[in-house]
Amino acid sequence: MKSFYEKLFQNYWNPYLVMALAGVLSALYFGITHTVWAVTGEFTRLAGHVMALFGADVSNWAYFNLIGMKGTTFTRTDGWIVWGMFAGALIMVLLNSNFKITVPRQKRRWLQAFAGGIVAGFGARLALGCNLAAFFTGVPQFSLHAWMFMIATAGGTFLGAKLVGMSWWKGKPAVTKGAIARKAAKPSAVQPILGGAAAAGYAGLVVYFFASGHKMLGVAALFGALFGILIERAQICFTSAFRDLWISGRATMTKAIIVGMAVSSVATLAIILLNGMEPITKVVGLSTLVGGMLFGLGIVMAGGCETGMMYRLMEGQIVFLPVFIGNVIGAGALAYAWDHLGVYNALVKSGSKISLIDAMGPGAALAATLIVLAAAFIVAVYWQKHYRFKNGFKKGAAAHVAKTTANR
Repeated sequence: MKSFYEKLFQNYWNPYLVMALAGVLSALYFGITHTVWAVTGEFTRLAGHVMALFGADVSNWAYFNLIGMKGTTFTRTDGWIVWGMFAGALIMVLLNSNFKITVPRQKRRWLQAFAGGIVAGFGARLALGCNLAAFFTGVPQFSLHAWMFMIATAGGTFLGAKLVGMSWWKGKPAVTKGAIARKAAKPSAVQPILGGAAAAGYAGLVVYFFASGHKMLGVAALFGALFGILIERAQICFTSAFRDLWISGRATMTKAIIVGMAVSSVATLAIILLNGMEPITKVVGLSTLVGGMLFGLGIVMAGGCETGMMYRLMEGQIVFLPVFIGNVIGAGALAYAWDHLGVYNALVKSGSKISLIDAMGPGAALAATLIVLAAAFIVAVYWQKHYRFKNGFKKGAAAHVAKTTANR
């Protein structure tokens, strides 16, 4: 029993299996609710509610009319996807006794995290989606918009990796007195109890939603928690998927996400065809490219994407609180700029919705998607094999270091 508990709660899960499962769950969620797994749209609505609380009249803002502001964050399915993810991640963190309040040693990290959150939030909503709706769940919707966003995000993370590698950004290292090696902290006996209580309480909430006739809220709360559990247990972060390629060449997360999108594409198309549903297609245009670049830059500046931010904040990494706040502010700023500053006319109006299913047919769209994903997987494998740690060693130096270490 103890061994099973350790495997389930104390060991991280295989990211390939986790992302494949997330792909299936996201397809099922689409089939049930006709919406996709997403978070930044709700961040934007939160910004709208806050602005309205302080007296702003956002009822005629075009962007808020586009995404809808009906109800509150606790009466919307998109709201419970977000809070469910936070809850699911927190429950798993507590069950594996991994909650610990930590603060960055460098004060500059607070400002960097906040600024990165703003840039990422603005970029995500300009592109009409973040790493989820415009990427992980966008590709399986066979929207060309998602592919353009992915390319732009890759470029943005490359620029971000260059930025955070600069000496003025990194600053002087913070050195503290004390022994180099520290004894590992003893696992908390209280945290698993709290985690179990939180899980029971949240399960009760889900049951209440179903019993009271709010079935869609129950579905959203349940799936949100499941998504939160998965991202925490496999430490899923889309920032790592891109940033690690440029910094160390590590591609494990990249490959896992590709696998998840491939599985989700097959499952989503099956649901679309079986239920006669229309896929969710979004506008592709200059806004997609600019928004994707800003999003990629912002998540590297912040040190994590929306999913990474959520489970890290639940682990007690307080620096991700300004990332969350920055995301909301950035999303709200885009909502204002959309029509008040002419962003829609300049970057979005000339774009159009392009569905691969409409353009190619279901079979060809799926085949093309899987072929491109397979090619991306092969490139990731090659990249990791030939370019890993290329910035840290000259050619042949890695082998020399390994040999020298072995002879000591």
